[in-house]
Amino acid sequence: MRQKTPFIFITIIFTLLISACTSASSPAEPAELEKIRLPMGYIPNIQYAPYYVAVEKGYFAEVGIEIEFDYSYETDGVALVGAGKLPFSIVSGEQVPLARAQGLPVVYASAWYEDYPISVVSKTESGISDPADLVGKKVGLPGLFGANYIGFIALLHANDLEEDDMTLEAIGFNQVEALATDQVDAIVVYSANEPIQLVAQGYEINEIRVADYVKLASNGLLTNEKTLEENPEIVENMSTAFLRGVEYTVENPDEAYEISKEYIENLAETDEAVQKEILATSIEFWQTDNLGYSDPAAWENMNEILFEMALISAKIDIEKAYTNEFLP
Repeated sequence: MRQKTPFIFITIIFTLLISACTSASSPAEPAELEKIRLPMGYIPNIQYAPYYVAVEKGYFAEVGIEIEFDYSYETDGVALVGAGKLPFSIVSGEQVPLARAQGLPVVYASAWYEDYPISVVSKTESGISDPADLVGKKVGLPGLFGANYIGFIALLHANDLEEDDMTLEAIGFNQVEALATDQVDAIVVYSANEPIQLVAQGYEINEIRVADYVKLASNGLLTNEKTLEENPEIVENMSTAFLRGVEYTVENPDEAYEISKEYIENLAETDEAVQKEILATSIEFWQTDNLGYSDPAAWENMNEILFEMALISAKIDIEKAYTNEFLP
């Protein structure tokens, strides 16, 4: 028995070493993805292509995230993030100071749009080619609220104009028809939507882009102070994945369009030329040399315009409203 002991001992050691080496070389079991419900603020749309791309290309999965798209109202997303019920939401820039002024601890974590995507559109025959031409005209907006209204007032202020210089009419989200039937002289719209629809219908138009006159904080990724403090890694991961989606979409718009068909009902049956033009125009507003970066001047301008419009009673500490800390 004693003669066999060394052999048995060596065999056991050898077996353990083989087992250890096998374990070290085997791939680790994939970690369970963290599911995140992401309020988008609007219906499924080709303008959300970067998010669809980031899912399909596995960018979110690579950083341990599974996205559930929630197409609820923008203000609902802001409220849920502000209350700590959700970690993220997609918002327009003006929502951040508005929310913080109400005591909600929200923080803008990563920019998506480089420029504010609001335009004033008119028929070419009206002769409205610059902001001064709006004096005495009837201008239609969805209402005296939201990004359309804020962008329009910022445009007026940048050109030393006042609301009283023209007639503003709340026409609901019916801008294309209102302009086509001459109910108003000009409409305030999203640059990547109604102008393209009008051109597709055969109208010749003039477009005044707010971004050509004033820099404003625009659409991006919202989080809250609690998430930033307790789980900064997920903020960085979320920003990284979504910005990879933006970058890929900018470089591969046709593929991004095909990917989006899986997420947008009936996209395959719509006018492809119009939808691709909407995507191409959207890309114009996303492109920048520094994806995700928040321009401090744009936030200062937004803070100022909201105060001048009396939408906030006092200018907030704007540096607490956004961060550039978590960019890839």
